[in-house]
Amino acid sequence: QEARSNEESTDESEEDESEEEPKLKYERLSNGVTEILQKDAASCMTVHEKFLALGTHYGKVYLLDVQGNITQKFDVSPVKINQISLDESGEHMGVCSEDGKVQVFGLYSGEEFHETFDCPIKIVAVHPHFVRSHFKQFVTGGKKLLLYERGWMNRWKPSVLHEGEGNIRNVKWRGHLIAWANNMGVKILDMISKQRITNVPRDDISLRPDMYPCSLCWKDNLTLIIGWGNSVKICSVKERHASEMRDLPNRYVEIVFQFDTEFYISGLAPLCDQLVILSYVKEISEKTEVECCARPRLDIVQPLPESCEEISSDALTVRGFQENECRDYHLEYSEGESLFYIISPRDVVVAKERDQDDHIDWLLEKKKYEEALMAAEISQKTIKKHKILDIGLAYINHLVEKGDYDLAARKCQKILGKNTDLWEFEVYKFKEIGQLKAISRYLPRRDPVLKPLIYEMVLHEFLESDYEGFATLIKEWPGDLYNNTIIVQAVVDHLKKDPQNRTLLRTLAELYTYDQRYGRALEIYLTLRHKDVFQLIHKHNLFSSIRDKIVLLMDFDSEKAVDMLLDNEDKISIDRVVEELENRPELQHVYLHKLFKRDHHKGQRYHEKQISLYAEYDRPNLLPFLRDSTHCPLEKALEICQQRNFVEETVYLLSRMGNSRSALKMIMEELQDVDKAIEFAKEQDDGELWEDLILYSIDKPPFITGLLNNIGTHVDPILLIHRIKEGMEIPNLRDSLVKILQDYNLQILLREGCKKILVADSLSLLKKMHRTQMKGVLVDEENICESCLSPVLPSDASKSYNVVVFHCRHMFHKECLPVSNTVSSVQFCNICSAKHRGPGSAILEMKK
Repeated sequence: QEARSNEESTDESEEDESEEEPKLKYERLSNGVTEILQKDAASCMTVHEKFLALGTHYGKVYLLDVQGNITQKFDVSPVKINQISLDESGEHMGVCSEDGKVQVFGLYSGEEFHETFDCPIKIVAVHPHFVRSHFKQFVTGGKKLLLYERGWMNRWKPSVLHEGEGNIRNVKWRGHLIAWANNMGVKILDMISKQRITNVPRDDISLRPDMYPCSLCWKDNLTLIIGWGNSVKICSVKERHASEMRDLPNRYVEIVFQFDTEFYISGLAPLCDQLVILSYVKEISEKTEVECCARPRLDIVQPLPESCEEISSDALTVRGFQENECRDYHLEYSEGESLFYIISPRDVVVAKERDQDDHIDWLLEKKKYEEALMAAEISQKTIKKHKILDIGLAYINHLVEKGDYDLAARKCQKILGKNTDLWEFEVYKFKEIGQLKAISRYLPRRDPVLKPLIYEMVLHEFLESDYEGFATLIKEWPGDLYNNTIIVQAVVDHLKKDPQNRTLLRTLAELYTYDQRYGRALEIYLTLRHKDVFQLIHKHNLFSSIRDKIVLLMDFDSEKAVDMLLDNEDKISIDRVVEELENRPELQHVYLHKLFKRDHHKGQRYHEKQISLYAEYDRPNLLPFLRDSTHCPLEKALEICQQRNFVEETVYLLSRMGNSRSALKMIMEELQDVDKAIEFAKEQDDGELWEDLILYSIDKPPFITGLLNNIGTHVDPILLIHRIKEGMEIPNLRDSLVKILQDYNLQILLREGCKKILVADSLSLLKKMHRTQMKGVLVDEENICESCLSPVLPSDASKSYNVVVFHCRHMFHKECLPVSNTVSSVQFCNICSAKHRGPGSAILEMKK
């Protein structure tokens, strides 16, 4: 927050109006500082990580804690304190004043140095490691820059480091390097070699050095930042290469960045790789048109080689800024904590880097609640001031105030989470502004579950104004969220006013389903012809409730109804369904037809009935039914088909009953379709039918043509050709005769091809048989004579024997074979010969 006094009123700066978030936050250093500055004025201040040291115009030095409380007070001089210096340990302090006094003393020890000069001493700087015995050194600056070193017998020995260029205005000691500024410029001294290594001249010599003093700041041990007037230089101390030494110092300075600022510089401090610049500003008053002092600015800039980029810029309303000059402002900083102290005669302001809490504060101030909520979630472990829930609730309130009710309701899901109390509070708040509908879609339905009253309140709101929305909620919400009986009664009351409202009826059916009153739900669904009726029946096994509602189901969706009935034959029998559909034969046919498709035998007792149903409502499927059914009475079917003059069906029935001639006659006379007649004759493959067909067609040239084209493979075409009367004109006769000849040639070719194949196969098999018969045959004691049934080989191998073995593997003693009475000496197996010639032939042969 910017430090401002209540009594001062100035125009808001551009920074205040900007949407860009500031990088720093500000607060006044109060407590003891407030008391001091009410009676005195601040002239300088030094910052240590443990405490602060404040010098005043009345010659006092105060030690303060970081909260501004006074811990110690020193009366150094009756006049203004010009500078205070502390060593790194914070145990030793050097002070100089306008009356020429210099004091260096230990804060916690008795050692002390006093010296009074005949001129004002503007600066003092103790060695950073003054606490160590061999670093007891400090420098002072008035007209000369003097170095004091403690030597033998604890005596302080002064030596002149520099003089002759006017008063020493500033000095900064870091490590082994001392930088100071006089009227001519900035010098750097290397304390190790006691050599001055650079001189950086002042740019704008027109400015009075006492009114616009030089600001010095060491960023690190080798980087010095110089600000003077409106010019900034960043200098780097580097080691000189040995080959370049000659008579030169072993170190040199290179200016790495240099740029000008818009205003006069009162102080500098580093911030990572950026710079913090305190600027003194003058502006023209709009009222008096006279140049006056404006609020000082604290800028953060990014140095570039020849310019800088402004990162942020804040105007500070410090007390008495209208009366201050550039030399009245100082900027000190604490290296470890990124704290920056802006010192003016009547005020001390502390600038800090903004943390995540400050970032969230700024986002909330700018009403960027979404970003604030996101930032809080990301940094929830580090933020101390804010709570995610509080930010979220503020965001919801903001959206409601804007009128963005839907987004506000949607954010409730994420922000309120499982907090039922907050949910119920928000629901009542939405009710008060008449926006219950907006939050209805986002109410929790599981973990957590709110009180039933909340859901009932929302449902009543929809029931009064939006039936469709009410129906949607009933469908989406589980039935246990609310008292079902109360909602059912409310819907029934509304239906009294509008009994035919389909939306309410459908919703009431769903409510009955939740309440397990399935019978009532089913009645409503059937009345509405609603698609969910079948799902309801299946899900809750309501087949006993639909026994008397089969016609209604069929009227609604016959396909689904039939499938459901056939799938559940065990619950509603086929007989019951057929009985229920007795007065609606068209529906009865649909059911029986589907049943027949599934199983030809299940509904066999109804096949006779189905003949008339197919004839009445589905003739295309009558013939397939007659072909597939094995249970329908053919006489009854023939009677019905003849009554209705169904020629194709009658032809089929006549042929199936064996009356093929009547069927053929009907085709020829009724249909007059020679192709169908020929096809029928082919199917029956009866010569008499072909004869009847020829006789019927002989005086009809178109029929003769059809016969000539198709008869060739079944009947000798000569029979037909001889009967054709001479002089009869037959269309396409030549083509028909050519086709007959082609068919005949084709038959001859096929026969010749078959003959060649048979001859080749016969020869191949003959050769195979010959090879087989040429092979040897094993004869041993296990073989028997097929005639006497005794072993073929004698038991005494020395006896002679004669055995005849045929190719069929039958074996005989030679004497057992019948004597052949033929001229040929070739003998045949009488067993195989008997088989080929028939029963008893072998006996006859043996008798011969």
